[in-house]
Amino acid sequence: MPQFDPSVWSPQIIWLIVSFVALYYIMSRFVLPRLNEILEEREFRISDSLRRAENLKEEAEQAVAAYEQTMADARAKAQAQVQSSHERAERLAAERNAELGDRLADEIAAAEARIGAARTEAVAGIRDMAAEVAGLAVEKLVGTRPAAENVLAAIDDTLKRAS
Repeated sequence: MPQFDPSVWSPQIIWLIVSFVALYYIMSRFVLPRLNEILEEREFRISDSLRRAENLKEEAEQAVAAYEQTMADARAKAQAQVQSSHERAERLAAERNAELGDRLADEIAAAEARIGAARTEAVAGIRDMAAEVAGLAVEKLVGTRPAAENVLAAIDDTLKRAS
């Protein structure tokens, strides 16, 4: 075998050194900087996506807090209306009690309808916002945006299982 012949070792060592230096130069000047750029770009995109996802999460939490505050205000307002109506009913004469009872029932039903409408509107708004956020998140993670009806179906399924 020529590799084990000591008379050809010196040219083999020289070519080994030349090959190593050439390969080292190519790797250090061209390949490794490009790999470093790719890794930095990937890290930037991931951190940017995470930052945007955190912002969207905070916005969703703020929307939920605003919804809960609106619901609390609506309940307080409805409670105040019921209390006011009840005090008026106590002051009225006995012959108007039946009429007043009907009117209070109508006001309570209207307040409950408003609360129900506000809840439905808020849930629909959250559902649409969740669909948009989920669609954008899937698009950023996978690269393609899913069909809106698929996202809404998945959200509806999740809401059904949660309730």
